[in-house]
Amino acid sequence: MSVAAIVLDLDGVVVDTEEVWDRERRAYVDAHGGTWTEKATRKMQGMSSAEWAAYLRDKLGASGEVEEISAAVAAGVVSEIERELPLLPGAIRAINALANAFPLALASSANREVIEAVLEGAGVTERFGAIVSSEEVAHGKPAPDVYLEAARRLGIGPTQCAAVEDSSNGLRSAHAAGMVVIATPNHAFPPAPDALALATVVVDGIKDVTPELVTSLQTP
Repeated sequence: MSVAAIVLDLDGVVVDTEEVWDRERRAYVDAHGGTWTEKATRKMQGMSSAEWAAYLRDKLGASGEVEEISAAVAAGVVSEIERELPLLPGAIRAINALANAFPLALASSANREVIEAVLEGAGVTERFGAIVSSEEVAHGKPAPDVYLEAARRLGIGPTQCAAVEDSSNGLRSAHAAGMVVIATPNHAFPPAPDALALATVVVDGIKDVTPELVTSLQTP
């Protein structure tokens, strides 16, 4: 069976914002009495906003309620990307080409306001038939919830979808949802070998995710 729809991740696939998130979370922790650890970045990749905000508070010791931590960090990220939108090479061209060929959805761990700022800044909001933030589902990545919800909103079974992911937890999430996985490994935070092994195909970036590539893939 061939792929019938595509679901994209956002951070690290469409925009190079993993380091932006890292800076804003570090800044919040430093300003609110916490202590950053070197393992924190990878631990939080893929977490929903509620999950990583709780991690900043409970594991790193930053003060504040979960909702205010999440809102403060997200506001910092939005401010940075509104000053300069760090789109990855070929992102807009790839989104337009894929949306012309397939139903397209977004499944992101980012806060809704960050997702909207990126898509509006890139002028591609209308290209997506479904947009899901993991704050809208029970569990963030590596759980499959956000991908399953994206497929549900498209009205297409998850096993008929291809997902494009860059991080360990994202790759695990898409695979757990039963999707065909296309990996675009994050260069700053490379995925673990066992997570990368879950991908059907590995490419250098979203610029290489073409309708022809997706058409060549077979679902389970």
